[in-house]
Amino acid sequence: MNLDLTNKNALVCGSTAGIGKASAKQLAKLGATITLVARNEEKLKEVLIELSHEKGQKHNYIVADFTNPEELKKKVTERVKEKPFHILLNNTGGPKGGPIFSAEVDEFTNAFQQHLVCNQILVQAVVPGMKEADYGRIINIISTSVKQPIDGLGVSNTIRGAVANWSKTLANELGQFGITVNNVLPGFTATDRLESIVSNAAKKMNKTESEASKFMQGLVPARRFAQPGEIANAVAFLASEAASYINGINLPVDGGRTKSL
Repeated sequence: MNLDLTNKNALVCGSTAGIGKASAKQLAKLGATITLVARNEEKLKEVLIELSHEKGQKHNYIVADFTNPEELKKKVTERVKEKPFHILLNNTGGPKGGPIFSAEVDEFTNAFQQHLVCNQILVQAVVPGMKEADYGRIINIISTSVKQPIDGLGVSNTIRGAVANWSKTLANELGQFGITVNNVLPGFTATDRLESIVSNAAKKMNKTESEASKFMQGLVPARRFAQPGEIANAVAFLASEAASYINGINLPVDGGRTKSL
């Protein structure tokens, strides 16, 4: 199985923590040259040091905030003039939780901008280079909520669904160019966001965070939370040559928690 990513350039968003950071590290291990994207330059520098250089890669980063799509567009457009990207990982933090009925309109607008609009900007920047290389892997980190909406995450459920349908449409359009577009749907994963979800659950259940965590793990057939690296393994496979005929799918990596097929 060919998982080698030597001479492939990867643009990895949200790469200073959690799934984004784990994915950047895994892609680098397989030989890809990584361009990290996040808003905190100090954290970007820290992650840069952690990336493997075994294949002689020269990794770098872009400081960009997804609340400012025009800034993101400008910086990424400048970078693609220097080199093409063969792999794009779209990944950004989810909207805050809460019932959908009580959500403010600007919560939807802001989430749509940070997720779908920024994804579109990045895709339009990198796809010409992918077409020229006859190799492209666009991978979107979204949520199992596209298969089964999650209680208390109204805005997120809505926006994640929009991104999933955007992705499927894109897969249909780009498949003929050797470009695949797939979604990875993480389940409960040990990240800062999960800590916040557990904390909120504990308050609603009138339990300790430890009790709430144990309850949530009990909802998963694997009886545990995922580690970010386990999600990154799925990302790395979809980025590889081995996944060349996998296109337009939603791949849950959730320990079996999602009840639908």
